[in-house]
Parts: sequence; structure tokens; C-alpha cells
Amino acid sequence: MKAELIVIGDEILIGQIVDTNSSWICSHLDEIGVNVIHISAIADNKQKIKEALVLASGRVDLIVMTGGLGPTKDDVTKQALREYFDTEIVTDANVLSHVREIFAKYKQPMLPENEQQAEVLKIAEVMFNKAGTAPGMWIEKKGVCYAVLPGVPTEMKYLMNHEVIPRLEKMPDRKLRFHKTILTAGIGESFLAGTIAPVEASLPDSIQLAYLPTYGQVRLRLTAIGRDEQSETDIREELDHFAGNIINLIPTYYINDTGESLQYSFLKTVENLGLTVAAAESCTGGYFSHLMTQVPGSGQVFLGSIISYAESVKEAELDVKAETLEQYTAVSQQTAEEMVSGVKRRLQSDYAVAITGIAGPDGATNENPVGSVWIAVSGLSKTVSTKFLFGKRREDNIIRAATSALFLLFRLVKEENS
Repeated sequence: MKAELIVIGDEILIGQIVDTNSSWICSHLDEIGVNVIHISAIADNKQKIKEALVLASGRVDLIVMTGGLGPTKDDVTKQALREYFDTEIVTDANVLSHVREIFAKYKQPMLPENEQQAEVLKIAEVMFNKAGTAPGMWIEKKGVCYAVLPGVPTEMKYLMNHEVIPRLEKMPDRKLRFHKTILTAGIGESFLAGTIAPVEASLPDSIQLAYLPTYGQVRLRLTAIGRDEQSETDIREELDHFAGNIINLIPTYYINDTGESLQYSFLKTVENLGLTVAAAESCTGGYFSHLMTQVPGSGQVFLGSIISYAESVKEAELDVKAETLEQYTAVSQQTAEEMVSGVKRRLQSDYAVAITGIAGPDGATNENPVGSVWIAVSGLSKTVSTKFLFGKRREDNIIRAATSALFLLFRLVKEENS
């Protein structure tokens, strides 16, 4: 079954809000074997909405629409649908009663515009929305199914989970797809592709491999499309087999195949070892610490950090020598190693990381252009320092530096506790 999403709203097209609905809908449709092949973002314009519906109905079996169902004049989705389907708009008594109950509950006056929330297409099957006031609508015409949903994420998710997905699961034209994701770090996409080329060349036609790179990390997604003669167990075993072959080729860079984040895997590994971690950050300004504290329960492992942005703080809080800063500068191997030694001693941690560099756009020197970063990691028996040269963009440099520091620290932990 092929599907298309039509996302309606000027606020999305002008960048006022981020469309998180599409990624959520796509992931949940994928889980039940519905293949999304196209996503359209459309302005609050009746003609543009109708044109999008004409195009979509000619190439997919399912159209999921979100947005434009509110009570204000800029919400024109219902009117566009009325004209597209050549039908009438009627008031649903059950929905109207529900809307009135909500306004009464919160002791708010109900305006005539609010009553319009109960208006639906006459040909539609109403999908009752217990999470809000705007109902969803389900329409089937000429072999195409239409799911019309509000744009508010909580309301959209309620209707998808309780109304749309149960309908789709009863339909026969779905080929289930299964995924296996391998997280790698510390290796670039092209080098990774070259390393695992033998496994990629051996994949059957029913399994596809996708590379999903981000800052300092690459996710490898193996996707298997179910064949009639295969059971779910057979498909998953086949995915596991090829995933295992890939993992065997990249032991240094392999993080997990569970879908969890790099920081989650790191913190759980360190927690299981009964060890602790601290950080000294300069150019990353606390971003490494942010990655740590994103994980619930990280306080069992991560003791804290010292953000030593100024040289005076490096000296006072981390015991970096003044002569080191004068002779080698703040962006140097020597400074990074004194920072990591200082924070490890100050916070009494088993492991520590230090990051110092030039995030940009200012501060470059002939020796250290923008994007130059020194990272030092220290463990139970040794300290390792590495210089990186990232790019020109400040935000990218901060994220890449923190991610690279996390990987270097993770690698040292695994090396010393293998």
C-alpha cells in the first residue's frame, strides 16, 4: 500500500513551526507496512489543496491530510474538500455535544465559530476526537482512502492510534517491512561504505541498506520487505545475519544495534562497570554535558562538568599552568591534557574528557583556524589526546566536537575494560 501525506498550513511554509507530524506519521505507517512515497506541504489555499489532492489520488492508495480544520477563517481544508468531493458540509450532533461539554468543563463561552468544529463532510465517516474538538474524517472514493486529521500533534496522534491505524491494519494490500539499525561513530560515511562493501554486495534484493549520517555518527539501516514464503521470524533472522556480518567488520566503530543513542550506550556501559565520568569544556560551552544529561539516570555516572571558557577559569578551576597557556595557547594538546587532568582530580572521577578549540567565527590563528579542536580523554591507566579540524560553522563545530569527545571517551572505556 502506497501513501502520501498532505500537510496544510502557512505556518509550516514560512518556517514558523517545525512539521514534526510527518515524521511521526511516516514511522507509524511504516510499522504496519504502509509505504509513504510523497509528502506535500501546502498553503492555506483552497485551490492549492485541491490540486494536491488530484495529484496524490493518481499515485497512491492512501492520503493522510493534517491541518486547516480549526474554526478560524484561514482554516480552509473543509471547504477545499467539499469542492473536491462535490459534497455538502453538515453538523455532526455527537461532535457538537462533545465540543459543548469541553467548553462547559472549562467554563469558557462558546462562540458560533467554535460550533463549526462539529462540521464534517456529508460523505465522510466521522472519527471521533477525544483528545480535542476537531473531529477526523475517513473517506473512501475510487479506490483511494482519505484520512483527514487536525494538525495539533496530540489530536493527530490520538486519531492515528485509535482510528486510522486500526482501519489500515484490516486492509490486505500491505507488505510488512522490518528494520535493523546499526549505530556507528568515529568513521566517515565513505570509509564506512568501503569497509562494509563485501556485505553490501552480498545482500539479496529483498534487503536494502541505507546510510544515515549525522554529526560524527552514521546509522546503517537494513530494511527487509516481507516475501510471501517467509515468516516474520525468518525475515528477522535474515536481517540479524547480515547485521552481524557488518558488525564483525567494524568492531572499533560499532556502538549498538538497538536504536539507542550514543550517549545512552556510553552511560549504560560505564554504569555497568561501576565507574564515573566528568568533563571540562571550553569551546563546546556545556554541550557535552547536555548530551550526558539527556539520558534519564545519568547522575549515576556523570558527576558534572567545569565550563572553563576563559583562560582565567582554566587556571583557577582546572589548574592549567599559566606558562602552558602562554607558550602553547588555550587550543593545544598541552592545555587539553592539563584540563582533563584537572577536572578528573577536582571531581574525583574515574574517567574524564576535556575539549578546547575555536568554534568560530572569530578567534582563528595561522596555527589554529576556525574548527580546530583538541580533545583529551583520561581513564584508569592513560590519557589520549587528538586534534580535529572541523568546518567553518560554529553550531556544527560545537556539536561535532562534543560527539567526537564522547566517542573517544567511549572507545577508551571499552579498551581499558574489555
